[in-house]
Amino acid sequence: MNNSNHRVPVGLVGIISAIGIVYGDIGTSPLYVLKSIIYGLPKHQWANPTYILGAVSCIIWTLTLQTTLKYVIITLRADNKGEGGILSLYALIRRKYRWSFVIAIIGAAALLADGAITPAITIITAVEGLNSLYSSIPIIPVTLLIIAVLFLIQPLGTAALGRYFGIGMTIWFTTLAILGLNRLLPHLEVLAAFNPMYAINFIIHAPQALVILGAIFMCTTGAEALYSDLGHCGLKNIRISWGFVKVCLLISYLGQAAWIINNPSLVSPGVNPFYMMMPEWFRLVGIIMSTVAAFIACQALISGAFTIISEAVSLELWPNVHIRYPTLIKGQMYIPSINYILFALCCMMVLGFGSSVNLESAYGLAITLSMLMTTILLFFYFMKNNKPLWYSIPLTFFFLTVETGFFVANVQKFFHGGYASIMIAGFIFSIMYAWFSGRRLKRDYNTFDRLDSEYLSKIISVSHDKTVEKIATHLFYLTRAQSPHSIESKISYSLFEKKPKRADTYWFVAINRMDEPYQFDYNIEILVPYKVFRVNINLGFKVDMHAEQYIQLIATKMEQQKLVCLSSRYASLKDKRGDSLYVIVERTLRNVDTYFIQKPLLVLYTWIKRKFTSDTEMFDLDPTSTLIEYVPIVVNEYENDSETLKQLIEQSQMSITGEIPAMDEQEEADEAASLACSR
Repeated sequence: MNNSNHRVPVGLVGIISAIGIVYGDIGTSPLYVLKSIIYGLPKHQWANPTYILGAVSCIIWTLTLQTTLKYVIITLRADNKGEGGILSLYALIRRKYRWSFVIAIIGAAALLADGAITPAITIITAVEGLNSLYSSIPIIPVTLLIIAVLFLIQPLGTAALGRYFGIGMTIWFTTLAILGLNRLLPHLEVLAAFNPMYAINFIIHAPQALVILGAIFMCTTGAEALYSDLGHCGLKNIRISWGFVKVCLLISYLGQAAWIINNPSLVSPGVNPFYMMMPEWFRLVGIIMSTVAAFIACQALISGAFTIISEAVSLELWPNVHIRYPTLIKGQMYIPSINYILFALCCMMVLGFGSSVNLESAYGLAITLSMLMTTILLFFYFMKNNKPLWYSIPLTFFFLTVETGFFVANVQKFFHGGYASIMIAGFIFSIMYAWFSGRRLKRDYNTFDRLDSEYLSKIISVSHDKTVEKIATHLFYLTRAQSPHSIESKISYSLFEKKPKRADTYWFVAINRMDEPYQFDYNIEILVPYKVFRVNINLGFKVDMHAEQYIQLIATKMEQQKLVCLSSRYASLKDKRGDSLYVIVERTLRNVDTYFIQKPLLVLYTWIKRKFTSDTEMFDLDPTSTLIEYVPIVVNEYENDSETLKQLIEQSQMSITGEIPAMDEQEEADEAASLACSR
């Protein structure tokens, strides 16, 4: 499959789409950033021009250094065939730096934890603005209602809404700029905030500057999502649209600063300068627009969470989950389990914290951690691509310094609510780590059998043995063996030991997830003509998993080339296609000696697999034609013990009491047949 087909075209439509998809989170930050900064300033200093200009200067340079320089200019270049995000970055380096999976899952877990908090804080802030006009409106119930609607529409897909998201967010950013200009133009002195000395002096001299830096950081929290949506929107569309978005954001922040400085008597921690800078007659419209923008921002974030989980499943960092594709739009998917979990977490956040002020204390810590992990992975990406050290080391050190400063600032929030995001991220990390490590540990116990002539002769013998009940016309085994001439011992156990499997054709199918997002190719190894085949299917990590469809289409193409006969072997059904059975062999963990640290990982892995995943759903197999078999993880575990027991029995004294009855003719014949069989 040609990856170039998935390149996003550059143009006005692409730019507007990027505005709707990429900038929802960062575009709604003006709703709460300066409000949170005011809340962190000492009493009677809420409108101090020095502090306000210093804080806005920090915002300007954070957006410039963190979002523009790190993400838009540098990180977006680290694409995996046009796809971005922390897991795509990991996919680029994982073969050289295998241990980097730990860094990747820390970042992905933190990003998903942020996805549980962002909808809560964004929507509740918008609803609080409505409450400032109509005090009778109950904030919590209305917020929960909007969140419920948001998650309930996910199974339907957002194809109908998606085309309007870009237009809606373009209007939103334009409104931000107009409202900001309305306050900025009469007070151009606030443009002094572009001087970085204001930011430096603020960090050095402002009271509780470290705490306020945590609030300032919220202006750039959507930067990680910007990188994740690279594949949806395209590099050039994002870069062009960011110029427009950044200008609108800066004008909005400067306009709010102008209102604060020139209306000190109206400023207090309970007042949101974003709504207060609006003309009185426009405030209701502005609040409604804020709510719509918040809705769009949350939709984009939820879709991003689905994308992360889908990539994690393909990279074996998350349990196999059922993924649905409600539309034909590229990359649009729906994962029911993740939707329910995010919905529950968002509701818990709203009920637990109760207001945007309290939620701001929980917000930012997890996403800072994700940005730090992206910076580290980016350094390894530089190393893999032989970037000069004079470029990669200073650049990495600079971003690590900036992000570490923000991380330390956000750590101050830990006991005020930040623990919530860390707990969520920790839980997600535990699942990812246990799943990845558990699969790796089980692979360590893998043993393989050669598909040599003796082995293939054994398969043919079983296939021709009429005393064995035929299980299917076409028998498909899903295998992970990399060599086309080897097979896992667990499959041999299923074929010959557990219950012999007689079929007319045998297929060993390996489905390999590749680092390129949209790769699709396959190759066929004919082990025994018309009888035994090995099929390797290579899927990019963003290609939908429809294993049964792929296998049947490949088999049909083989039949057209006269390589196999797919017709039924039953005399009465000659004109029908033969029946198929798919076999997935699982290994139990009984009697396996492991190190102390490995045991709980394997136990947790087994629990996750039983509770959260189904290979039948993961591979999109028909459950009525799929057999799940369980075999011991180590088939020959007791060979040594069996020999010892055999010797003990032979050495023991045997005592028989009673008379042995005489055999009749039939019993003698059975005994003779038994002896002949044993020989």
